[in-house]
Amino acid sequence: MKNPEWQSREVYVGDIPMGGNNPIRIQSMTDTDSMDTAATVKQCIRIIKAGADYVRITAQNKNVAKNLAFIRSELKNKGFSTPIIADVHFSPGVAEIAAGNVEKVRINPGNFVDKQIENPPSSISEEEYNQGKENIKQRLLHLLNVCRNNGTTIRIGVNHGSLSNRMMIRYGDTPEGMVESAMEFLRICQKEDFFNLVVSLKSSNTREMVKTNRLLVKTMLQEKMNYPLHLGVTEAGDGEDGRIKSAVGIGTLLNEGIGDTIRVSLTEDPEKEIPAAINIVENFSTRKHPVSVQKRMFFSLIHKMSGTLFNNVKNIGGNSVPVVISSHPIGNNTEENVPDYLFVEKETEIENYSQDTKLIVPYTLWLRLQNIYKNLFPLLTTNEFLTSGLINKDLNFVNIDPATNPDSIIPVAKGINVVFILELQPHREPSGFYEFLNFYYKNNFRNPLIIKKTYNEKDHEAFIIKMSGDFGLLFLENVCNGIWLINEKNKTQEQTLSASFSLLQAGRVRISKTEFISCPSCGRTLFDLQKTTAQVKKATGHLKGLKIAIMGCIVNGPGEMADADYGYVGAGKGKITLYKKKEVIRRNIPSKDAVNELVILIKKNGDWRNP
Repeated sequence: MKNPEWQSREVYVGDIPMGGNNPIRIQSMTDTDSMDTAATVKQCIRIIKAGADYVRITAQNKNVAKNLAFIRSELKNKGFSTPIIADVHFSPGVAEIAAGNVEKVRINPGNFVDKQIENPPSSISEEEYNQGKENIKQRLLHLLNVCRNNGTTIRIGVNHGSLSNRMMIRYGDTPEGMVESAMEFLRICQKEDFFNLVVSLKSSNTREMVKTNRLLVKTMLQEKMNYPLHLGVTEAGDGEDGRIKSAVGIGTLLNEGIGDTIRVSLTEDPEKEIPAAINIVENFSTRKHPVSVQKRMFFSLIHKMSGTLFNNVKNIGGNSVPVVISSHPIGNNTEENVPDYLFVEKETEIENYSQDTKLIVPYTLWLRLQNIYKNLFPLLTTNEFLTSGLINKDLNFVNIDPATNPDSIIPVAKGINVVFILELQPHREPSGFYEFLNFYYKNNFRNPLIIKKTYNEKDHEAFIIKMSGDFGLLFLENVCNGIWLINEKNKTQEQTLSASFSLLQAGRVRISKTEFISCPSCGRTLFDLQKTTAQVKKATGHLKGLKIAIMGCIVNGPGEMADADYGYVGAGKGKITLYKKKEVIRRNIPSKDAVNELVILIKKNGDWRNP
């Protein structure tokens, strides 16, 4: 799906092009020791067989950069010609060696020439700032020559939280700083007539990731550039949360026609990233109409003009967090997965709940039960509402379909304490109801709005990726007040309920559990990341609202965990450094003791509560 307002140029990585009218390409990254040729080749093959178009391998020194030639040769001997990407940090010299051995090299503007030092100065002169640009140019020219001679592509990869000190002093840790960091390199390359470029701006924060990539596209258009974009949510974590967070960030941009290659960064075996990435891509390749930039900008304009968009009705709208509605039956739920409202369809089901339980019932059932349960909140269709004239003094849910004439809701919206439930048809493209939303907001409706959709997905991963792509934008833009998801193939709805809360957390609109920022493992990782992540989750998973980062090495350490309250970072073989925000608290703790020391640190700072 392409957006007429943005069209990237075609760039070749080996024999496989990206951008332009090519399919969205999928990639992952090995987590083996890059000097272990046999193990790395085996893992590359598993990643390729899972469906990857490209494979990335970390190159942390010159010996590894040289060894990439042997890895690539072994893969070709085994019949695999998939392009290899070298991931380089801190050393232009390593990048230059790697560029002669692989099809693409990733460099990070935050550490390519500029450095990140502790306790940087608070200001920088214009002369110092410009000298930094000149230093980058002189060093980058060498790499451009190597890449030009070898037909090697360069990825300029900026990560939130890992900007250079020069950029941090000038811009702070902001989308503007990330974009300018990438644009400095792009301008140099373009001036030198080097166009074999890919750009990525990543963050573990979905809002920052989406905002920054939009700004990059806008800036490139202004400067007559259109390089392909590599999309990803860094340190997304694992399991359901990692997939939902990735689908919200990546999916929102793909839904706008932005993005040419993706990586789903999970704290799992690399080959497991590929099915999730394929699901994300397939979900958007079938859509005909990208969300237009004009409609998206309209949402943003509303927020700037009106402040709080929705009225408050009971605990819905206003400044309240989005609510979650669930359909019966509901089994045993964890504390964070208790829905705000339950929809009960049959009269006999009422007996399972106390009068204190918040219930939604169909209108006809409500008529029969109103004398028994005075506090039930009716769910009405538009026509039932208009003909009955029956209004609950506390709250009325009114079911509407975006396919109906929106004018019919005008008299309903004037009713007392009305919350609209916008019900989407199972097979209708989500972009189809943006026209209705435009009408809703342009007519100054202030009734809270809840989005409802029924799915029919047997595979839970396919379901969570579809629903994240469908509704991620709405919560990132704060244009609805709740969600009601049904998956007909999941009769208990417990997984569906869990996914609803995870979606809201991924959109940064409602925190219902601990937020874990854990990087995918790679050849730089200094401990068993999957095992350690599970241990940290077990020890701290009950600390609702706390953000804890588990980072495999210093590259993805204090910088890229910019959002976290606490950090657990690999500092050496079997050694861990603990952070509070970006401050180092304890260095070089033996890994066997580090999880317990993390708990002690959280307790000392008053953020602990017993399970």
